[in-house]
Parts: sequence; structure tokens; C-alpha cells
Amino acid sequence: MILSASGWRKVFAESMDAEDTSPKIGEANSFLCLLIAETFAEYIISKTGKKDPAVVVATDTRPTGKEIALNVIQGLCACGIKVVFLGTAAAPEIMAYSKKHDGFLYISASHNPIGHNGIKFGLNNGGVFEAGESKKLAENFAAKCSSAGAEEHALSLAFKAQKTQVENVYAKCAKYKKKSLAAYEKFIKTVIAGSPKILFQHKLFSILKKAAQKNPLSIVCDMNGSARATSIDKKFIPESGIGFIPFNEDKIVHAIIPEPENLVHCAQKINELQKEGNKSALLGYMPDCDGDRGNIVYWNGKEAKTVPAQEVFALCVMSELAFEYWKNPDAKNLAVAVNCPTSMRIDEICASLNAKLFRAEVGEANVVNLAREKRSEGFNVRIFGEGSNGGNITYPSAVRDPVATIFALVKLLALRDTKNKIGLFHLWCKMSGQEKKYKDNFTLDDVISTLPEYTTTGVSESRAVLQVKMQDKGKLKENFKKEFISSWEEKKEQLKNEYGIASYEAFTTNGTKETAADQNWNNANGGLKVKFMDSENQPVAFIWMRPSGTEPVFRIMCDVKGNGTQEEKALLEWETELLQKADIES
Repeated sequence: MILSASGWRKVFAESMDAEDTSPKIGEANSFLCLLIAETFAEYIISKTGKKDPAVVVATDTRPTGKEIALNVIQGLCACGIKVVFLGTAAAPEIMAYSKKHDGFLYISASHNPIGHNGIKFGLNNGGVFEAGESKKLAENFAAKCSSAGAEEHALSLAFKAQKTQVENVYAKCAKYKKKSLAAYEKFIKTVIAGSPKILFQHKLFSILKKAAQKNPLSIVCDMNGSARATSIDKKFIPESGIGFIPFNEDKIVHAIIPEPENLVHCAQKINELQKEGNKSALLGYMPDCDGDRGNIVYWNGKEAKTVPAQEVFALCVMSELAFEYWKNPDAKNLAVAVNCPTSMRIDEICASLNAKLFRAEVGEANVVNLAREKRSEGFNVRIFGEGSNGGNITYPSAVRDPVATIFALVKLLALRDTKNKIGLFHLWCKMSGQEKKYKDNFTLDDVISTLPEYTTTGVSESRAVLQVKMQDKGKLKENFKKEFISSWEEKKEQLKNEYGIASYEAFTTNGTKETAADQNWNNANGGLKVKFMDSENQPVAFIWMRPSGTEPVFRIMCDVKGNGTQEEKALLEWETELLQKADIES
């Protein structure tokens, strides 16, 4: 089992086949679940000082979820925890509802293959544990697993749980699910409006409804059996005046990760609807299994096109920063928090809209905590997230949410120029020096054409994943540094002549900190970025690497300013070659 702040994950299918759709998890995994429950129970009792804290539990739609949930519920009940079970729920839903309780335990492996599953933990602040707390939990769990008689102790927890108590948890599931949906719907209105004020929310949604009446909009959703099929989408979106066309609601029918290779199903559906005469089918999304991430498809006037993850995030950042000025023309101290491999197009967007940009290590918890740190310093961090994965986190949420992503785009399209106020897209064009590109009858295609142009490795591409032999990733990075410096001396003239690269700087990211790495590139499991500058010391590209926290692989990527397909390919191949040379135990 991989134990990271982003979640604890492994193949839970009893066969140990990552693609197995069987619901059976086997005896060993049952014992693990019982010990996980006891570990979290002890933590939350200690943290809250209560003898019977209330913990919200839910699953995504993976086949193994039900058996894992039963064992977790038994373990929590055995430890005196009040279990509030929602059955199947999207991650943003359980995290919103957990604000009314003491914490949550969510059973999911996000975008991993169907035979995987895992656990996410949190208190009642709407997000997962930060790295330090997650590490404490992981150490306690590991100690339980390695102690003498661990299996017998796990079995005793199952017997200790009172049958009537467990049955009562399941009996109240429907009641709590109804409450969680209501809490989530109330919360997402605050997220979309950027204000808890009911009157302002009402005003904003009235504008959105009128815009949809004038220019009809329907959103197509390839649920792919996601937990979002049980959430607020098919009620909330139509109530906002927008058509909603879901499909694949009941079953996972294709790969889970919402990247371009899987967004084609949504694109095909939009193409079919347009051909049938439904001209309002202009936007689509596909969530992952736990429903906290959804990437975008849109109709460009001729065909449905997928939007790469980095561009989805860029559009949302542009929209939400412009929205802050729409609400308050004198908005100050705007900031955005992102992970290390988020494309530099975000740097340009933030510079145009007078927002500071801060970077953290990969991992949603790291970005969420960086945003919290910056808010405590006086910054207005409206939007943050991991551009490399798409989607966005919009304050006061502390988790990605495809509904927030969709409505960031809806606001871009709906909040247009009036007699008294400039619209979001017009404001962006003006502040980014592109006002000549603005037109009143703009489409999302027009908006996308104004984004800073970058060429970026996709996170799900085979080129972005390396298998490395070395266990010591810090030593691997030390070796990489030696290989890189040696190779740089050989290639620097070629790089300057072909790509305008004149110099480089290295940066490491650990938790919420990004540090210039003059000599020491060894930061073990953290992120390492080498940024390339032109002769005027302006950044033009970067390469990046980090061991995955949720999968046994080493992730790499490249980001290049402009339409530099060949440059991106060449730099990534160079990085790969140097890492393969460095991957030698000495």
C-alpha cells in the first residue's frame, strides 16, 4: 500500500489484478481495512478530545468499495466512533458535509484503474490531511500492521463491533445521504458566487439563468459510472437554467482518468447531439471515479474538441481572477497557488491580472495548505490547484470540483458587457493587452485562442511515466544533476541556436515550499524542476520530475513556451536519456 497525503492506495481486488472488476477483497485486505479504521479512530479521538466523535464515511463507485466500507464501519464502531454513512458520494460532497461533523474517511482511488482502491482522511475543514498529519497516521498504521498478532487483533475488532450498531449505520444511510446533498448544494453556491451572502448568490444565478435563456446552453456529462451520478449535478445544473445531458450513469464503461484519450466519448456524444439538431450542446465534462476532477470538451462550431488539462486550469484561473474584479474593481492582493509542474501559461495569466503566483510540491494537500498559508498572510487566494491534472479548487472549497470548473466557464460565457460593467472575457482581453481580439458575440473557442500558448506533456502520456530501478530517489537526482551538467556543457550552443535557451536554474519543491536549488538537487521524494531562460533571462521552458506518491512510477514532463512540439519532444527525450543514465546504483 502506498501511503501518501493524497491518499492510501493499493490494488484491493483479491486477485491483485489492477483491472479486476470483482467486488471481493479477500481476508488480508479486510484485516488492513479494520486496522485502518482503528488507526483513524484513535487519531480523531485524540484530536477532538471526544469519546464518540462523528465521522462521515462514503465510497466512490469501485466494485471493492462496499466490502471495504463494511470492514471500515465495523472497525470504527468497535472503537466507539459515531459513523455517518452516505453510501456512494462524490469527494467534494463528503468533504462539504464533513464540515458539520468531526472528520471523514473516504474510500476511493481517484483516477487509478478499477481494481485499485484506497482511503482519504480529513477533519472538518473540507480537505484531506496535510503531509505532517498524514505521516503520523501512516506511521501508526504501519506499526499496527507489523506488530505481533496483527491479524488476530484485526479480527477481534470485527467481532467487537456490535451487530445492531453496524445495522443502524446502514439503516440511516438514506437519511444522511439526503442531508449531505443539501449541504453540498448550499456550499457549492457559495463557491461559485465567491460569497456566502444569499442575496448576492441569488443575483448571480439570476444573471446566469437570463444568459442561458438568451443563448441556450446544455452541458453533456459522460458520468462513466462516477460517484457524481449520485450527487447534485443533474438537479443543480438544470436549476441554474442550463440543460444537462448525462450518459453512462450506471456503469464504468471505459478507463477512469479524465484525460483526452477518454474524453473522446463525451466529444462523440456532443457531435451526435449537434448532428441531431441540439445546437445548445456546447460544453461537456467527464469526472473521475470519485468525482473531484473533471476535464472539458467543447463545441468549436464545427466539431467537439477536448481541452488539455493544463488549458482547463488556465481557463478557470483566468475566469475566477476576472470574476474577482467583476465583483470588486479595486480587488487587491490576488494570488494563485499551484503545483510545481503547472504550465508557465499560469505565470503569464497571473502577471496580466496582477495576481501573485506561488508553487508547491505535487499533491492536492500541498496546494491546499499553501493557499491557506498565503491567505493567513493577507492574500486573496480565490483559485488554486494542480494544473498538471486539470480541474480547479475554488475557495472556500478545499478539493477539486467539476461543478466549480463548469461554472467558471459558464461565468466566462454569461457575464458579458453591460452598460455599467465590463464582462469577464472583455476584462481579460483588456488587461492582457489583447483588446483587439474581443468581440461581443465571442465563443469559448475565441476565449481559448487568447490563452498564452504553451506546449506541455500530458500527465497520462506514456512518455510522462518512467520505471526506475533506484529506490533512493535523492541519490537518483544527484546522479541526474551530474549527468545534466555534463550534458549541458556539450549541448548549450545547440540549445541556444535551436531553441533560444541561454541558461538554466533548478528548483526543488517539498510540501508548500519551492526553493532555488543552487547545489543540492537531492530532495528525495519531492519535485525537481530545471527552468530554461533565453538571453534576456526570460523563462522559455522547463523539465520536471518527481516520484509518484500514489503509484509506483517516476513522473516527468516538459513545458515549452509557444507551439513548440518538436522542442517539447526533444527536451523530454533529453530528460529521459539523462535519467536512464543516472538510474545506476554506485
